[in-house]
Amino acid sequence: MPYQATHWATEPTRQAINALKGANLLEFGTPWCGHCQRAQPLLQAALAAVPELPHIKVEDGPGKPLGRSYRVKLWPTLIFLRDGQEVARLVRPENEQQIAEALALIAP
Repeated sequence: MPYQATHWATEPTRQAINALKGANLLEFGTPWCGHCQRAQPLLQAALAAVPELPHIKVEDGPGKPLGRSYRVKLWPTLIFLRDGQEVARLVRPENEQQIAEALALIAP
């Protein structure tokens, strides 16, 4: 699953995320967030180098259990996972290089 342009219709559970195998990218944000919109071209470019990496894009907000379980405070928040465990986190990435460096920590 390459870059995901839209948010998932249904938020996955924390148990489902914890059960993921291999490398995964979990992105929290909203469609209307300016910071999220600015990060999308950076994210899309960085993910082009690892098209097999699953990108899970979750809409976050008050009362959303998955975002609260990861203590997400600002958007976008990118959580880089290996076998369901957080390896790295970026909040409001400013350039493609930051994303690429975090991806290198989890990508095979």
